[in-house]
Amino acid sequence: FAGCGGKEATTAKVIEIDLTSEEYAFGVDKTQPELLASVNAFIAEIQANGKFDEICNNYFGDGTPVAVKSAKYDESKDQLVVATNAAFEPFEYKVGDKFYGIDMEIAALLAEYLGQELVIQDMEFDAVCMTVGQHKCDIAMAGLTINEERKEYVEFSTSYYTANQKLVVKADDTTFDACKTTDDVVAILKGLDKTTKIGYQNGTTGGLYVEGDADWGFEGYQNISTESYDNGALAVKDLLDGKINYVVIDAAVAPTCTETGLTEGKH
Repeated sequence: FAGCGGKEATTAKVIEIDLTSEEYAFGVDKTQPELLASVNAFIAEIQANGKFDEICNNYFGDGTPVAVKSAKYDESKDQLVVATNAAFEPFEYKVGDKFYGIDMEIAALLAEYLGQELVIQDMEFDAVCMTVGQHKCDIAMAGLTINEERKEYVEFSTSYYTANQKLVVKADDTTFDACKTTDDVVAILKGLDKTTKIGYQNGTTGGLYVEGDADWGFEGYQNISTESYDNGALAVKDLLDGKINYVVIDAAVAPTCTETGLTEGKH
């Protein structure tokens, strides 16, 4: 990934070793079991007919991302109200007033499947499941990993995507070049001290992995300093600026966040 704006561009690379593995799903309002059943049937249908693969190809292959427009919320209309955090490309992001991303294209298809008008409400990631739990939105579609904490607020659909966390470092950092396995990376990270700083996006699995979480079985890295960010691109920007040493982020998001961090520092 090439940087810009300096005599010698600072670049970054992704260490291609999975640190974690988790399942993504949609979080449905617990008071709407009929919606959950419909969502599960819909997921099975788009996976069987190839539509899910087609959408993924728009972001991981040679397809073209499709813009999704949100209607205005109107409680008098039959609407599907989706809670998201549009700062997680390629799953959800915005260009102008239009939404893009795997989840957003799925949301548009889901609304059509249900015969409803689509409303997308963009908010902080930490608020997504809580808002659905408070019945202010029908469903959370935000690259959500299934976990017990979020189950307090939402009923998860069947999984539609398997995700992994990876490490992002500066391109000239050779610390992990000889690593072959997850254990190799972990051993190096555990051998570092508080002078080393790792960044992650607030409310994500990357944060739980770095800080440690007993429910997930993550020991964390108490030996290392950590820094949280509103989105992954901001973390990568600080990495390139020399303010932190590493970033832990979702594998699918890492390339895009890295490219964005090299330019504007935001999605």
